[in-house]
Amino acid sequence: MATSASCQSCRFFDEHKTNGGTAAGDEGLCRFNPPVSQPEPKGHGLWPVVASKDWCGHFSTGAQPAE
Repeated sequence: MATSASCQSCRFFDEHKTNGGTAAGDEGLCRFNPPVSQPEPKGHGLWPVVASKDWCGHFSTGAQPAE
């Protein structure tokens, strides 16, 4: 496992799917926070999409999330 503080090395990064259900380049979903609500009343919440090289203050190494 890589040890650099980037999203792809974080235990909360889900690289398998984007909100549309397919891989999109080096993007993935950040599973640290709950889904973000949409502006429309009937809109679904979406997990934040991040690039694999992004990083934030919640970076945590360790076991990968369950699939």
